[in-house]
Formats: sequence, C-alpha cells, structure tokens
Amino acid sequence: MSSASQSVLFLLLGGMAMFIIMLILLLVFCKIIKPSDLNKLVKRARRPPDLFSGNLRSISLFDFQTLKKATNNFHPGNLLGRGGFGPVYRGKLEDGIMIAVKKLSVNKSQQGESEFLAEVRMITSIQHKNLVHLLGCCSVGPHRLLVYEYMINRSLDLIIYGNNDQFMNWSTRNQIIIGVARGLQYLHEDCPLRIIHRDIKASNILLDDKFQPKIGDFGLARFFPEDEAYLSTAFAGTLGYSAPEYAIRGELSEKADIYSFGVLVLEIISCRKNTDLSLPSEMQYLPEYAWRLYEKSKVLDLVDPQMREDGFLERDVLQAIHVAFMCLQPQPDLRPPMSQIVSMLTCNANMNGTPMRPAFLERRRKRDIENPSCDSISDPFPSPLQSDSSLPKRPPN
Repeated sequence: MSSASQSVLFLLLGGMAMFIIMLILLLVFCKIIKPSDLNKLVKRARRPPDLFSGNLRSISLFDFQTLKKATNNFHPGNLLGRGGFGPVYRGKLEDGIMIAVKKLSVNKSQQGESEFLAEVRMITSIQHKNLVHLLGCCSVGPHRLLVYEYMINRSLDLIIYGNNDQFMNWSTRNQIIIGVARGLQYLHEDCPLRIIHRDIKASNILLDDKFQPKIGDFGLARFFPEDEAYLSTAFAGTLGYSAPEYAIRGELSEKADIYSFGVLVLEIISCRKNTDLSLPSEMQYLPEYAWRLYEKSKVLDLVDPQMREDGFLERDVLQAIHVAFMCLQPQPDLRPPMSQIVSMLTCNANMNGTPMRPAFLERRRKRDIENPSCDSISDPFPSPLQSDSSLPKRPPN
C-alpha cells in the first residue's frame, strides 16, 4: 500500500473515531440533562440581559396570565392607587396569598421601562423590615409588572389627609415616624449600597396589619457614590417634599430625603397635606405655618385636634417637631444624618443647636414658578399617587 493510501486511511479512521466520541458525549449529555432543562437554558439565554440578571435570581418570575387572573383582568375595583409610572392593583394568587401588582406599559413610556428596571434592581439589592418586600416581577412583550407583598392598611396618605373618619393616636403615629426613619437610615448608612429614595412622601409609606410602616416605590431611587458629596441631576420627585438645593439646582444627596422626612413628620403630627390652597394664606404651606407657630411659642397648635382630644405625650411631640425643623434646615450640611435622627426619636437624645428658619418653597405668584428661587416655590401640584379606593381599617388605640 502506498504512503498516500495510508494517509487517506488514517484520516478516515481518525474522522470515524472523532464521530464516535462526539456521539457518545452527546448521548451522555442527553442522558444527564433532560430536554425540559435544556429548553429552560435556551429560554434563559434568550432573555434580555438587563432585566434577568444579578440579584433578580432571588425573586420569582410571574407569568402574565397568572397576574391577570389574580387581579381579575386588572379590574378597576381592584385598583389600589396610581404610582408615578403605573397603576397598582390588589390581587389574589391561587394559593390564597394576597399581592399588590404594579403595572406599567413600556409601549407608552420608554422612561417607564428604565424606571421599572431601576426599581427591580434597587429593591432586590436591599432587605429591611421598614422597606417594602418585592415578591417578583413579570416581563412579557410590552408588559412590565412588579409584584409586592400586599399591605392591608394601604398607604399613609389615606389616613392622615383627613378625608375619612380614621384616627391614629400618638403611639401609632410615633411608631410610623420612627419606622420610616429607620428605613431611611438603612438606605443611607447601613445598606451595602448608598441609596437615595428621592420621593419620600405619605403616599409612598405603606402600612401592614400592625401599622408598621414600609417605604415603597423605588422607581426614582438612585445609587449614590461614597466619595461624592452630591450628584448633579435633573429634578424628579414631588414638589412640596423636595429640598431647595435639589428642586432648584439639581444637587442630590441623602440630605434631600432627610428634608422630605421633615415635611412628612409635620404632616403626620398635623394630619394634613404639606400644601392646602383651600386654607387661609398663612396656613397653606405646612412647614411655613409650623415655623410661624414655633416663633410664637405656639407650635403645639399644629397638633391634629383629634389627637389633642385623645391625649399625647407633649414632650415626645415637641421632640418630633424639633426633629422635623432640623430636617428642614436651609443648608444640607445642617440637617442631621438619619442615625442621629433615629437616636433623637428613640432615646430622647439631646438636640444640639437651635433650628434655623427653613428655606421655604412656597407658591406666591404665577410668574415666580417660571423663575423659581428658595423663597418662591411651593407644591402647587398634587401628589401623583392619589388613591380613590376604599379606606383602610381603623388603627389600634
């Protein structure tokens, strides 16, 4: 046999051997990995990497039809409220678990899609008893949905804005104030990632069956670099709760959340909105009205009349109001960190210094709104998270 024939023979035998080896490996692969598992791997590979990666593996991925059935096809009767980027519906899964489903249509808003992704990443990266718990999400075609634990007492604004007969005594209000403060302390100081919520307000504070508060709606939240004092960014949030340096100059830091917390504390104590244009002019903007009472040594007149009738610890209420004023200081560096605020609310720690007059964002004339300044802006616009559905149950006395 010639050398050329031998070479051809060796190539043929080598090719056959490689084929047999590949066939054996394929059979072993099919034996170990079931076709159903292989289909899952293929589907996972086809998923958009932005949405189904990283921390998202720790939450459930819901089927759209499951959520559609749970909410009775997103029936208006199950509408809990409207978030900044979509409505929120009450739902019930087949196993009886109650859920809250935030629905957002990406076709209507590309910004909404990015906010959806931001909220999923944000919530799955943090865990705290005073932060809302995300159960899962859904992404099918144009549909983007977030699935939260259902909070039986809904949002705080439904109680404190005085549109119903619900009443919270001082013990319950104080519990909510402290709980929100602890949630913010975790986001700002204890979380592995420094996070700014950017939209702390009554409608974003959810209440469980024991009226323990949980901060929700992280669609506007931002990760914050440890080595920077503030970020320069476009304004996003709710006027009336927004710190002057952020609303006017776009300077964002955790101090913006602290300012919003100060406004929220005054709302909880007075049981009214931060801006109410139906009131006399001197009472329309809550922080300004509270400061005027403080200057007249009549700050307890701010307290909700029902709570005055029910009774409260005057020292604790005064301490909470003092904390609120410290949070509303005109310069960000004058506002105490949340860890100090929690200490002042829970340990009766002494408050260092006397609060300065807050930098009011108050509405004066229409032309002032076009050229805002620290003395001319207020909240002429209602919160985007209004809700007109049924009332929460009465809190414990």
